[in-house]
Amino acid sequence: MSGSFAIVDLVEVSKRFPGVRALDGVSLQLWPGEVHALVGENGAGKSTLIKVLTGAYRPDGGQLKYEGRAVSFANPMAAQAAGISTIYQEVNLVPRMSVAQNLFLGREPRTRFGLIDRARVRKEAAEQLAAYGITADVDRQLDSLGVGARQMVALARAVSAQARVVVMDEPTSSLEPREVQTLFGVIDSLRARGIAVVYVSHRMDELYRICDRVTVLRDGRVVHTGKLAELERVRLIGLMLGHELSEARRHAHAGTSPAIQGGTPVLEARGLTRKLHQRKVLEDVSVTIQPGKVVGLGGLLGSGRSETAKAIAGAMPLDAGDVWVAGAPVRTGSTAAALRAGICLLPEDRKGEGIIPNLSVRENIVLAAMGRLSRFGVVSESRQNAIVETFIRRLRIKVSSPEQRVRELSGGNQQKVLLARWLCLNPKVLLLDEPTRGIDVGAKAEVSGLIDELAQSGLGVLLISSELEELIEGSSEIFVLREGRVVKHLGPGEVTEAHLLAALAVGSPAEEPAHHG
Repeated sequence: MSGSFAIVDLVEVSKRFPGVRALDGVSLQLWPGEVHALVGENGAGKSTLIKVLTGAYRPDGGQLKYEGRAVSFANPMAAQAAGISTIYQEVNLVPRMSVAQNLFLGREPRTRFGLIDRARVRKEAAEQLAAYGITADVDRQLDSLGVGARQMVALARAVSAQARVVVMDEPTSSLEPREVQTLFGVIDSLRARGIAVVYVSHRMDELYRICDRVTVLRDGRVVHTGKLAELERVRLIGLMLGHELSEARRHAHAGTSPAIQGGTPVLEARGLTRKLHQRKVLEDVSVTIQPGKVVGLGGLLGSGRSETAKAIAGAMPLDAGDVWVAGAPVRTGSTAAALRAGICLLPEDRKGEGIIPNLSVRENIVLAAMGRLSRFGVVSESRQNAIVETFIRRLRIKVSSPEQRVRELSGGNQQKVLLARWLCLNPKVLLLDEPTRGIDVGAKAEVSGLIDELAQSGLGVLLISSELEELIEGSSEIFVLREGRVVKHLGPGEVTEAHLLAALAVGSPAEEPAHHG
């Protein structure tokens, strides 16, 4: 580390929201010329910490020191003026303005008469972009460029703003491989100039290629800070997930198990491939589920788990691949075709994509089955009530009455309402994306028990979970994803913490590119 003191020193910072402690005594130091990885799964506190650092949030406790002095940024503009620049995953520039205007927005060079020096703006903009491999006309409107080029414009703006600290939040999510290498070159130059970089990414290869130190967050707390080169990949993943198994390393290169043979699978997804912004979101993903089995889908944040479920359920278009249910092909890219075939998806975002909060429990349950409950366009109220009462009893949903607003229920009971909605359709396959996220321990046990019961009744279940215990205890086999590809299939008898952690950490330091620092 260069420099006699940290540019940024976050000391015991805390941040609370209603019912949630997002940051709990987090300390973090950023040194000149250092690339610092900030990692953790969903809900770990990364975004909240970045927002505290960049002035978007005021901490409830602790202290932020910048260049050795205690500071309190009133807003992101104040942080940026002080020298802290941020590049977000979603480009936050002005799409209808030109590339040059975006680069110099708010700090335009002026003529001696106080007017904007447009010729200088265009000339310097072209020079800056050339350094990033972008040869686009700087007078073009920003939204006429591709996503990757827009991301590079955002990078150029952040770096050119006399920054002392640059925060990069998933900066390669929209970049092509060539642009990623350009970005790494820029980061190397920032390091050489003594600028501190915070690098947030779920891509392990990138972290080990470019970062010097790492801070691991879990549940709003720091669980590790240290040199990244000294931290084995399997241990880093264990820290992120809360499972540290040193013995897992010896399983890291075990061969992939053969798929289970015998019987017609209730679900067979073959070669699912989806390309977006020059990156393969899914690449040749194949998953098989036998009737009456719960098959797990494992992987870290960004591995392609939810995308796989959405592709199977017809909620995401595919460039290639087939889906079969009980031996019959299903038209991909169509949720209606998937539903007709018997595929139902319980999405990860229960509130945003699942329940309709202002409707009653009854209305939420029968929503998907209205077409089957109607005759000549008239919905039978008695048939509705019979189905609702059956599933409230069968799933043990705690309600004052079927007419109670679903938003008034606990998270666990809301999840049961969603399960009831799809079970009304007598599905063959249930795709469950984080079915117990955000619900209490007792409700988790109930939902997990229900999943087992559903499988025993003959359904095929695909279970996605970030919690290792849930995945291991609930699955008979697990397909492990990394960067949109299946990297491991754990068959019956191989579903253990050691095997799963090792599969999540595919690769070894010997295979990683040279590390800086």
